[in-house]
Amino acid sequence: MVVKPAEQTPLSALYYAHLDKLVSLQIPCCFEFFSLMYQMGPTLGPELWKAGKLIPSLLYFSIQAGVPDGVINVITGYGPTAGAAISSHMDIDKVSFTGSTEVGRLVMQAAAKSNLKPVSLELGGKNPLIVFDDADIETAANLGEICVASSRIFVQEGIYDDFAKKLAEKTKNWVVGDPFDPSASQGPQVDKKQYDKILSYIDHGKRGGAILLSGGKAMGDKGYYIEPTIFGDLKDDMTIAKDENLGLVDEAIKRANATRYGLAAGIVTNDLNVANTVSRSIRAGVIWINCYIASDQDCPYGGYKMSGFGRDLGLEAIDQYLQVKAVVTPIYNSSWL
Repeated sequence: MVVKPAEQTPLSALYYAHLDKLVSLQIPCCFEFFSLMYQMGPTLGPELWKAGKLIPSLLYFSIQAGVPDGVINVITGYGPTAGAAISSHMDIDKVSFTGSTEVGRLVMQAAAKSNLKPVSLELGGKNPLIVFDDADIETAANLGEICVASSRIFVQEGIYDDFAKKLAEKTKNWVVGDPFDPSASQGPQVDKKQYDKILSYIDHGKRGGAILLSGGKAMGDKGYYIEPTIFGDLKDDMTIAKDENLGLVDEAIKRANATRYGLAAGIVTNDLNVANTVSRSIRAGVIWINCYIASDQDCPYGGYKMSGFGRDLGLEAIDQYLQVKAVVTPIYNSSWL
């Protein structure tokens, strides 16, 4: 474009964006493959991966696919050492972190105290699924089983009992076992710390007065297996309703937003007006209507509030790895001006 300030020489102004030189992707062990696939494409340049057990195999396949040497670099280690070193390194231009809200804070602090590198965060969620009384109960119960996860389900009073019964029945057919077994629906917890944490939440629910509809116990003598667990009649101030781990539309919106997180939410209804009203009112980065975890490479994914900021997928994912530059040059004696 050409800019011509009053009484001054015309200027040629060129705006373009270039990639950050070195990007660090810190990936969680629970969603490793997809998190990495979402993020490695938009960087389009040298990457430093810090993640868990799947990374060596992904690096091998990347090399087989023709990714040049030096584009992908892997660091293994623990968060307080390897992760902290990456976040505070002066030669890393950008950090993308997926994990807990608590660790996300530490990543931001380290980035700010070092070279003020930009950070994108995909953090925790306590995602609501709102089921209205015009919904198909079978469809809604199927959505209730899925994990980004619809860990809070608000059901309109008219179908609450039928829905609770249907969901409890489905958990009886939910196979808990070896994740390498194709028939298994649910594997063990990743370690004893997470295992104990989940059992403590179940205990909080029991002692807090919530009604245990199914599950609630550890399984077997070997491994960190826990029964699929459903509580009913929760209050919003209960620990299991707030931490990561029914009535009119306005009440449903208020209760859905009564969390520090805002990653995703689901709505099950056949009323388009209700769907539009609720989807515009819930403070979450992704809203699914009559579906759950339906995704596309062009659909941005990320959170509000303490679920972080920045987006994976879509054009927004590319934007967060770009730096915009303006180059301005004076123009003399041009026949066009």
